[in-house]
Amino acid sequence: MSVQISAKLVGELRGQTGAGLMDCKKALTEANGDLDAAATILRKKGIASADKKSGRATSEGLIDSYIHLGGKVGVLIEVNCETDFVAKNDDFKTFVKDVSLHIAALNPVCVSREEVPADLVEKEREVAASQAEGKPAAAVQKIIEGKLNKYYSTVCLLDQPFVKDDSKTVQDVLTEQISKLGENMKIRRFVRYQIGEE
Repeated sequence: MSVQISAKLVGELRGQTGAGLMDCKKALTEANGDLDAAATILRKKGIASADKKSGRATSEGLIDSYIHLGGKVGVLIEVNCETDFVAKNDDFKTFVKDVSLHIAALNPVCVSREEVPADLVEKEREVAASQAEGKPAAAVQKIIEGKLNKYYSTVCLLDQPFVKDDSKTVQDVLTEQISKLGENMKIRRFVRYQIGEE
């Protein structure tokens, strides 16, 4: 027996995920009306969709700035997308502004793990290895990897819990935007300034 999917429920899922109406209805039907399960289905499809788009060129986009109240912290950011049409979209602009605010609040060092200087990663690896001394050899590697992942989640923008919803990382929010707007996007670079900082 199939569950009746109300327009209200479809609207609620759309509001929560930003997915299209038909995608929301299909996901709710697949999940027998369970809102959380349907959101998970959409998220998995969104990740798969974003993965397919990841090879596409991003030569358009937006440079934006955020100055925190009082003028003590400022951020300049470049986020790229595929077309000028998406660059002018309000959802895209809001996403860029939200990421700027996130950078001002959480002070990441770089965009992704690949950008962390090798000497810093090696230093963190050494610290983690010294903390794991005396543990069984099989556990040492897991401890080191766990500590490195924790380090990345503090210094890498894409690995950080998103300031507006810490149940997601910035990468999760970026993936959702790629799925929602139908284009590849990339947070290319940022600079964060703070008064008195060297």
